[in-house]
This record gives sequence, C-alpha cells and structure tokens, in this order.
Amino acid sequence: MEEVDLLIINASQVCVIPGASGPQRGATLGQLEVVENGGVAVKNGRIHHVAPSAELQSRYVAAQTIDASGRAVIPGFVDPHTHLPWVGDRAHEFEMRIAGASYMEIMAAGGGIMNSVRQVRQASLDELVSDNLPRLRRMLAFGTTSAEAKTGYGLQTASELKQLDAMLALNAVQPLELTPTFLPAHAVPAEYRGRTDAYVQLVIDEMLPAGAAWMAQHAVSLFCDVFCEAGIFDVPQTRRILETAVSLGYRLKIHADEFEGLGGTRLAVELGAISADHLVKTPAEDIAALGQGSTIAVGLPGTPFGLGHQEYTPARQILAAGGALALATDLNPGTCWCESMQMIIALACRYMGLTQAQALAAATINAAHAIGRGHEVGSLEAGKQADILVLTVADYRQLGYQFGGNLVQTVIKKGRVVVGG
Repeated sequence: MEEVDLLIINASQVCVIPGASGPQRGATLGQLEVVENGGVAVKNGRIHHVAPSAELQSRYVAAQTIDASGRAVIPGFVDPHTHLPWVGDRAHEFEMRIAGASYMEIMAAGGGIMNSVRQVRQASLDELVSDNLPRLRRMLAFGTTSAEAKTGYGLQTASELKQLDAMLALNAVQPLELTPTFLPAHAVPAEYRGRTDAYVQLVIDEMLPAGAAWMAQHAVSLFCDVFCEAGIFDVPQTRRILETAVSLGYRLKIHADEFEGLGGTRLAVELGAISADHLVKTPAEDIAALGQGSTIAVGLPGTPFGLGHQEYTPARQILAAGGALALATDLNPGTCWCESMQMIIALACRYMGLTQAQALAAATINAAHAIGRGHEVGSLEAGKQADILVLTVADYRQLGYQFGGNLVQTVIKKGRVVVGG
C-alpha cells in the first residue's frame, strides 16, 4: 500500500469544486463534483487523491487519519478582498451612520478612510502585526485559509510600505496566507484635499515605483488597486494609475461601481484586471463586458449590509452575461467588520440570489482565481495545496442556510491540522 501523510475518511460529502484551469463562469457556477461517503488522501502538503472512503483505505496507509464521521468536507475558503492590516476601530462612525449620516458625509467630515489612515500612520510595525494577528486567527477558525490584504490606510509612501511589511510579517507567524495588494489610491489624504490630480501624480511618480522596488526586494508579486468612485478617483485618473502600474510589473484590481456606475468595470475589462470589486451600481453595458472578458466580478454583500443599503451586486445578471463571480468579505474597520466567509455566503444566498452551491464555488475556486491563485488553492483537485475544511454538518447546503455561527470543525492548511482535530 502507498504511504501518505493524511487520510480523511467517512465524509458524507467531499466537495471537490473543480476549476484549476479557470473560474466557473455563467451557468457553470456551482459545479461541486460531490463524492459521497468520500475521503481525501494528502501527501507532501498536497491533495493526492479524492475518492470513496473504501477505495482510499484499500490503497493507502497514512501517518494520520481523520474520521469525518459523516460530516461534509470542502476546500478552505479564499477571501479575495480585505483591508487588512489596520489598527483601531470606527465604532463611533457606525453610530453616526445609524443617526443618518452617509458614507460620503462621514468622509467629508474627516472620518471614514482618513480616520484609519491617521491611526495606521501613527502605529509601529509591531503594533500593526499584533493588532491583526487575532483577526487572522478568527478568520482561520471560520475556515478562511487564504486571503488578499490591501494597503490604503497609509496614503503616504512610508506608511503604505509599512503595511506591506506587516503583511510579510503576518505571513511568517501564522498559517493563513495573505496575498498583498498595493492601494495607495484608496482615498485622497487630508493634506491633498482639493488637489486630487496632484495626489494622483504623487502615486504615479513616487508611490508606485516604491512599491515596485519593494516587490523586487522581497520577490513578492503585487496587485495594484484603485478606488474608482465619484468624489474619489474618476475613470481618467484611475486609468493613469493602472496603466503606470502595469508598466512597473503590477497585476491589476479595481474598486468600482459601489455608489455610482462610472465605467470602472469596463476599464477593468479593457486593461485585463484580474478582478473588479463591489459592482453594486454596474451599468448593463459593463455587465455585458464582464461576460466577454477575463475580469472576475467580486461581490461584497457584507458592505451594503453593513451600510444598511438595499442594493447588492447583480449576481444573476452577471452570470446570465457569462461572467465569472467571486465572493469576499471586504473586511475593514469602517463599513464591514466581518471575518466570516460563512456569513458572506449567507448574505449572498439571500440578497444576491445565489444557491448554496453557487455561493460555495464563488467563495472558494472563483475567489482563488480572483487573487491569481486558482491553480494552487480553492478546490480539492489532485496536485493542489491541501487546504481543507471538515464541517460540523453532513450537508454543504447548511452553509448559507445557517448563519451567525461557525460550521467549521477542523481546518487543515498545507496538509497540517491548524484548527480543531
């Protein structure tokens, strides 16, 4: 018999969720390839074989065996849009919002993103790391095994690089893998108020080259992101930043259409951005463009929920156009302090009209492709990294149906049990 490192057996369902060669698009979203009474063989930190338990037990002997005892097994969640790392909180702004202040009114009063910017600028690297470790541990316990993390709470070169350094440090001391994104164009800092073009020029002339030098120094690839929105960065400004980023070796992402449909999604498709995120007010022609391009639409249902808004990413229209859809938390201290992809699945089922199978695929394989890691994580296909969840329930459809709790019993990262047992 062949020796493996880990065997998971007697699972009621093993959801493979195929898609290593590309995201599940349009009507194909939700293909899970469920193996009943199944199991997973893991070798050298990677998925070796998924099959019925009886077949695995007849072929392999393992150093460690986990009896799933009739519970479902799925890939680890991938969260492709977070604003980690930050320090502090903005609970008083939530109180202002409840009293009737809008997101843009809070920003205009010096709150919002600039509130977090002031706190991050003052924080040391050690404080950034220590403040964010507990968040990552909670995310991991809820089943997130890989996530994207953004700068954008520095808005000056040294502080933006400090956030990147914090991501490296966090990757070194805990198992949840962070994929970094450079977002100096998250807002216009207070010192540049009324001079947006001058700040855009600073981003282009100084900040993007500094991020590119950081990439080269650490041999780490970076995405570049821009908050393309009315009152922040318009489409021509966004184009200038992203085109410069491409010339410096960045891959592209974009915040678009959260409050107004300006054409940012169409720009993302034109420039070959890996994802366009938010997409609440996306015009019909931009939705059609998503169906023709490779850009993945990332829905963030926690954000309109957190803001008390009624409109959500038009998932059904995006899928009808043949687009690829992923889900993410938008974890941030202002509008969506949500560390659970399980809660995001629940919101997507209710307010974006996704089935549990569609939401699960959007939170795993498509989310992995939205950070350029679909070849490595997001599914239980042979050869991929062994990031695996054993649930507390027998049917994956309990995800989305139940909400507010935690349906993850065991978290396995790179073939090693890191939560539960």
